[in-house]
This record gives sequence, C-alpha cells and structure tokens, in this order.
Amino acid sequence: MIAMILAAGRGERMRPLTDAVPKPLLEVAGKPLIVHQIEALGLAGIEAIVINTGRLGDQIQYHLGTGESFGVSILYSEEGDEPLETAGGIVKALPLLGTEPFIVTNADIYTDFDYLTLPEQLDSNAHLVLVDNPPHNPDGDFALENGQLQNEGPQKLTYSGIGLYSPQFFKDCALGKLPLAPLLRQSAQENRVSGQYFTGFWSDIGTPERLNEVNKNRA
Repeated sequence: MIAMILAAGRGERMRPLTDAVPKPLLEVAGKPLIVHQIEALGLAGIEAIVINTGRLGDQIQYHLGTGESFGVSILYSEEGDEPLETAGGIVKALPLLGTEPFIVTNADIYTDFDYLTLPEQLDSNAHLVLVDNPPHNPDGDFALENGQLQNEGPQKLTYSGIGLYSPQFFKDCALGKLPLAPLLRQSAQENRVSGQYFTGFWSDIGTPERLNEVNKNRA
C-alpha cells in the first residue's frame, strides 16, 4: 500500500516559526513532525510515500531525500507557492498513487496512531480516523454510527487528518484548487464513508502554542 503525506500548506497560523522553515520540519520530541509520520508508516510496512510540497518545499526534499535513510521510497508532488488545498493536492498526485486504495495523512499532526489498525480492504469511498474533539474544534466534524460516518449525530467527533481513500473517490475531480471537506460530506450523505474511533494520543500542531504544549508533554 502507498501513503501520501500532505505537506504543502503554508503554515500561516504557525508564523513566525514558518517564515523560514516549512511546518512539517518543525520539531516535536527532537524530530521533525513529518519524520514521526514517515517512521510510523514504515513500521506499518508502508514502503512507498508520496509527499506534496509547496512554499519552502525544497527544504523538505533536502531533509528527507529519497527516503532511503528511513527505509522507505519517497516521491514528491510539487505544487509551487500556491497550494492546491487538500483534495486538489491529492488529485495532482494521483498518477503517483496507483490504482489501489492509499493512506493519506497530514504532516502537521503528532500521534501514536498505529497505521496497521486501518482496514486491509476498503469497502467504501473512504475510511477516516476520528478522534475526540480538541478545544479548537469543539463541535466536531462527523458522527460515527455502526462504522459509518454521518454528517450529523448526537456525538460528533473530529477528523484526525488520517484516512484511507479509494482513487475512485476523486474520479470526478478536475486538477486545481479543491478542498476535501465538501467531498467527504457528500460521500457521508450517501453512506459511502466508513470510519474508526481512535482514543490514543493525537494533536493537531496548528499554532506555536500547541507545538510548545506537545513538546512539554512529550519531552
């Protein structure tokens, strides 16, 4: 199975830390965020990883190279200074991702999620990992009922940024800037998105304050 790490965001909320360094290279527990993800994917047996890059993406490529030092093969999908948003970035990278379901994960999360717990077979358009709602997203994103995502429900959870996607999920998408959330909501409405609830450690490193907090807790 192939994985894609989303690393093309500009990291505006992390400024001034991201003025000269891309957010995926900011460190938690002595390692760049993206390296934690690469190592976790490698432990799960993932051998090929596609990384999309944007502004300052040359630093990511210089730091990670071909992936040989991490025991994986890394390919890059370059988007330039204007990122294509989440779905747009995936659509651009589809030629590198093959015809089978692939993992997608955000570069700016820190978690102890085990990628081996994702389903081996995908019987839906997508399968998302949901977590408890953090303070910055108190209302959640989706409800999870009998393993299926619903747009509404009594106990909504937050999309962790980790998912398993079928290439068919993006078959009607044109190349260009495109957000992912509307596509997920449409598929959830059609009962075509499954999910699982993860209760381990997870943090969305979206601000300098969250980065400091995680570094204090995980030192």
